[in-house]
Amino acid sequence: MPNTYFILFEFIIYIQFTLCLIHAWKHGTANVLKLLAGGAFGVLLELATIRQLNAYEYGRFLVMVLDVPLCIGLAWGAIIYAVSEFSDASSLPYWARPILDGLLALNIDLALDAVAIRLGFWDWGQGLHFEYFGVPFANFWAWFWVVFSFSLGYRLLAHREDWIITWISPLLALVVGLVGVVSTNALITFVAPYDFYMLSVGLVLVSALLLVLTLRPRFNLRPVAALAFWIPFLSHAYLLIAGLISGVIFSPPVLLVVSLFMFAIALYLHWPTVRLVFQKR
Repeated sequence: MPNTYFILFEFIIYIQFTLCLIHAWKHGTANVLKLLAGGAFGVLLELATIRQLNAYEYGRFLVMVLDVPLCIGLAWGAIIYAVSEFSDASSLPYWARPILDGLLALNIDLALDAVAIRLGFWDWGQGLHFEYFGVPFANFWAWFWVVFSFSLGYRLLAHREDWIITWISPLLALVVGLVGVVSTNALITFVAPYDFYMLSVGLVLVSALLLVLTLRPRFNLRPVAALAFWIPFLSHAYLLIAGLISGVIFSPPVLLVVSLFMFAIALYLHWPTVRLVFQKR
């Protein structure tokens, strides 16, 4: 039986996915299929990555799909759905939005992974002092490409105004997403020399960030769905609270600093939405 931290983590993810599903249901079939495709993609990419790389394993959650927790797949779907809602309300060119999506997902993971492994949610098998506080640098490479690949695949045709956006775009996102994940996994693991892992990851992520900043995006050009705020907020809040109660966020204390900093970035980006959420109360 999973412990309390596992159960609460799983429950929060189901809440996040439900918030996205309610929004998608209100905004048409295309949105529902996009979200469901994102959840299926999340489960499939985890199953594929575990078998391709044999680099990590999950603890036992309440609902498992083979060796992958269902909640993890649904978390990917909710994150992708939420970040794309945010980027679509920005001034970024259409082609650059998947890049922002990948960076927004990293905002969550930089606070998530190091705390999660200390709570036993998953294990990289390298100890807690390996690379980024026990998390391989390649993991952040993977997070970026996972979200970027699905977002790109969906957006290849999603600008159209016919039936293709509804039925073909989610399938295309699944295919492009899985090919992108498997390919970039192989590139960083089997092609790039290990001594250049940190350089490779840093080069890709810093280049992506600089490209977005160079485009000088303006955000919240239209009201953004509240879920775009609640997905990162619930993630950051739970990790901070669980980390503080368990004490793992102090091992080392810099984890608390990183978590607070990532939380602050999320609040800054979503501040107009935060104000609207609380003004309605």
